[in-house]
Amino acid sequence: MTAEVKVAIIDKALEEGFAQAGVCRPDAVPEIADRLAQFVAEGKHGDMGWMGERMHWRGNPAALWPEARSVIMLAEPYTQDHDPRDVLAMPDRGAISVYAQNRDYHDIVKKRLKRVGRWLIDQYGGEIKVFVDTAPVMEKPLAAAAGLGWQGKHTNLLSRELGSWFFLGAIFTTLELPVDEPGRENCGTCTACLDVCPTNAFPAPFQLDARRCISYLTIEHQGPIDPELRPLLGNHIYGCDDCLAACPWNKFAVEAHELRYAARDDLLAPKLADLVALGDSEFRSFFSGSPVKRLGRDRFVRNVLYAIGNSRDVSLIPTVRQLVADPAPVVADAARWALEILENKPR
Repeated sequence: MTAEVKVAIIDKALEEGFAQAGVCRPDAVPEIADRLAQFVAEGKHGDMGWMGERMHWRGNPAALWPEARSVIMLAEPYTQDHDPRDVLAMPDRGAISVYAQNRDYHDIVKKRLKRVGRWLIDQYGGEIKVFVDTAPVMEKPLAAAAGLGWQGKHTNLLSRELGSWFFLGAIFTTLELPVDEPGRENCGTCTACLDVCPTNAFPAPFQLDARRCISYLTIEHQGPIDPELRPLLGNHIYGCDDCLAACPWNKFAVEAHELRYAARDDLLAPKLADLVALGDSEFRSFFSGSPVKRLGRDRFVRNVLYAIGNSRDVSLIPTVRQLVADPAPVVADAARWALEILENKPR
């Protein structure tokens, strides 16, 4: 396929609402197989067993769909008009990661990818497969290979044009398209993202130990969180944006045009007292359409109870005491911990 075809595809992607697009080969990042194997061998993936189980595909995108000849990587901004760190100074409120403060991005981005993909087939033929963080695809290394940016010292993708706040989507196609130059690392001597991490989840620049990452602990980790880490969670109850928000490249962050990413008023800084009282049906109703819903009531209330303990808000003692006998062991354990903190009993 010619360069003109590639330009037309990128123009269509921008027309559909993506902010940036680039192309790489499925085998453009051969080094990720060894990096992933080492990550898993060292246990840094924690409870995410699926990383090891599907390592062959995740470490080798070309093996995921051998017929694919090109990967079109696309970026969609979800930049908010507020600083996500503001809520961290409100101990009676919960901090929910910016990307989860409204509609689930998986559905929105995937529909946009499919529209671009269908247009691509209609115009130029071939076959496609689209992926949005739901398959064994290493989106960040592929996006860097496609020239969208580089993986920063916090391992997330950064862009000179977009900053930190964007989702990634991938269109694998059987068409052979001209590729882009890979993104070049531009972190320099800056360590802002590493220094701000409350749990010291980065053993070294460009390395992450998920077992200490607040996003992993509050979303992926199934059981009780290590008591030594609980005080470091602060009021984070779903994910963490600290390392992203600290990045100086965010001065180039672009406005999100998708209104469904704008924060719901009731998720911007929700009261812990309201959230901890949610039963299963109330939880599912309140978080309908949000990524938070996939967490389930028990793990979510676990997180809220840790935040309540860290808040030192003694007015919540009666509420917490009611959850000490909760049928969910993970909730009961978190309630006992929070109660001991609030009653000033060292654990």
